[in-house]
Amino acid sequence: MSSVLREIVDRGLCRFTDRVPSWQEAVRQSAAPLAEAGYTDGEYYRQIVSCIRQYGPYMVFDHQVALLHAQVNAPGVRKTAVSLLCIREGVDFGADEDGTRKTARLFFTLASCDPDEHMDKIQALAEVFLNEPLLDALTAARSPEDILAAEERYPC
Repeated sequence: MSSVLREIVDRGLCRFTDRVPSWQEAVRQSAAPLAEAGYTDGEYYRQIVSCIRQYGPYMVFDHQVALLHAQVNAPGVRKTAVSLLCIREGVDFGADEDGTRKTARLFFTLASCDPDEHMDKIQALAEVFLNEPLLDALTAARSPEDILAAEERYPC
């Protein structure tokens, strides 16, 4: 069985950058590989931005990880896939409802068109998110090879 990180790399769905000017741009850049590969249309990221504006930065977790997504079977989603954007400088999402600042450097974007596939990807990503040494290595990654090396060194 292929891991979610291996799928991201094998499908060419990972990107790396030093900084972005806003969280909205981070969302756009994180979703771009999904659109470029035909998993979504080019507007899917706007639905994610809308969700964050409506509900706040609930998608940003500890260890500077964001799980970006819209609803299952959202308009514009053609196939289920996950992309990854690694940003060297943290991106500020503002504060959540209890005042905690939310910053992310790893952006996993999930597009899903099937509830079962959605849950499978969420479970696979949860294993990644609970593996702090792996997250540290992913934060330092600058290439697809670095992602695979991190996974090999810190398997889920």
